[in-house]
Amino acid sequence: MAKKRFIAGAVCPQCQQKDTLRWWQEHEIERVECVACDYSDSRAPQAVEASEQLSQQTKDQVIGIFKPE
Repeated sequence: MAKKRFIAGAVCPQCQQKDTLRWWQEHEIERVECVACDYSDSRAPQAVEASEQLSQQTKDQVIGIFKPE
């Protein structure tokens, strides 16, 4: 099970409560959820999103992307 961490000072976009959002990473996906309401969100990490936006010439030159665990 992934370690879930609270995001200090963050405000939930749905219920507007402060310090109720927690973050964790699961199967290369970042997840956020509010413990006060049913809000949740997920996305690919920024490093992965950036690599998908590279030009084909740059992608051909990249050997790999380092993902520290």
